[in-house]
Amino acid sequence: MFNSLPLLATSVTNGSAMVLILVCVIALLLFTTVCVILSRYKRCPSDKILVIYGKVGSGADGTSRSAKCIHGGAAFIWPIVQAYEFLDLTPMSLSVDLRNALSRQNIRVDVPSRFTVGISTEVGVMQNAAERLLGMKLDEIKQIAEDIIFGQMRLIIATMDIEEINTDRDKFLDAVSSNVETELKKIGLRLINVNVTDITDESGYIMALGKEASAKAINDAKISVAEADRVGAIGSAEAEREMRINVSKSNSEAIKGENEAKVQVAESNATLREREAEAQKRATAAENIQAAKAMEESYEAQKAAEQARASFEQAKMEADIIVKAQIEKQKLELQAEAEAEQIRRRAKGEADAILLKMQAEADGVRQMLTKQAEGFAEIVKSAGGDSDDAIRLMIADKMEELVKIQVQAIQDLKIDKITVWDNGSTSADGKNATANFVSGLMKSIPPMNELFDMAGMQLPKYLGEAKDAPAADAQAPTDAQ
Repeated sequence: MFNSLPLLATSVTNGSAMVLILVCVIALLLFTTVCVILSRYKRCPSDKILVIYGKVGSGADGTSRSAKCIHGGAAFIWPIVQAYEFLDLTPMSLSVDLRNALSRQNIRVDVPSRFTVGISTEVGVMQNAAERLLGMKLDEIKQIAEDIIFGQMRLIIATMDIEEINTDRDKFLDAVSSNVETELKKIGLRLINVNVTDITDESGYIMALGKEASAKAINDAKISVAEADRVGAIGSAEAEREMRINVSKSNSEAIKGENEAKVQVAESNATLREREAEAQKRATAAENIQAAKAMEESYEAQKAAEQARASFEQAKMEADIIVKAQIEKQKLELQAEAEAEQIRRRAKGEADAILLKMQAEADGVRQMLTKQAEGFAEIVKSAGGDSDDAIRLMIADKMEELVKIQVQAIQDLKIDKITVWDNGSTSADGKNATANFVSGLMKSIPPMNELFDMAGMQLPKYLGEAKDAPAADAQAPTDAQ
């Protein structure tokens, strides 16, 4: 009994160790799970957008979403089935130096400007940014935005006159902001600010308009000054005249009986009036001179503007004619090159076809001659190597056809009637005229030995030998019908 106590103590100790190990494993698993959960819980800063992609569920309308966007909050990212990235909301400044944009008047203008854009936090636009800009570098996003801005600015300038773009800047900026922001929203961006620094044109039209407005303002100011001087001079003269008249009346009442004083007063008044008339005349002349100078300067400014406009129209017409002529020249050159290339290709194709046809015919003739030579070789071999025996075999094989050809030579002759006048005499060989006629008719058929001679061959001896034909006897006159 006392011996079993150490064993029991050992068993209890081992059981406690196992429980302790199990508790440590469970605690480690719980700690690991908590750490994983905490590491997958992501908070979104105020200057970024948290984009969760993967299995993110469906939208409010029941359609599946490609990503979930969160701005200013936090979310748990499920392991394996979800991942996340951040979109930076830092504004981007774009320098858009638009060159040679064509206006509605066909005048090319330069519009240097600076745009400030950034990723939008609007709900629908944020989704566009997550779908189209996620993972792109800042320079790539800037390049896309610049392309969109360039296109929209060219489109807006093409619908406006130079006067509208130069004078009504608010209208121009409103149109640019509206069109550009509409297009930027499609890729998830928003327009923050637009600043157009200056507008120039290559023909100097805007500068001419500025000079014309400046000259007009200067002329208006000069006319206003002259008008004010004229009014002041007239008022001063009228005040002085009224004062003199009142004084004269007082003097005339004081010295009613003195005719000499009246005469002097009358003469003084006359002199005063003459001087006033002269002063009025000088003032009027000065006003007319100033007005004439102002009109002359205005005409000079208008003349310069019209000359600039005429130069521009002339340059425009010359450019249109030259460009059209160059385009037509290039078009004719391309057409001529295309036609020449077609002719070359057609000729090459025909030559290749002829070459292939001739090669095919040559191959066919070569094959036929090769087969004939092989056949001749087999015939000579069958004849024991003797070429004369081989020729005899071939002639024997073709004898039936040769005879048939000789028979056909006279077979198709159509002779309705033959009249032979025979006087009963005989020739040296004992034949009469009728026999000689029939014999000569048969001799008109080419003999077999002559056929062999024309072919360059010799008739075998067993078929007969050629004999010298006897001298032809005189024949009786015949008449064939």
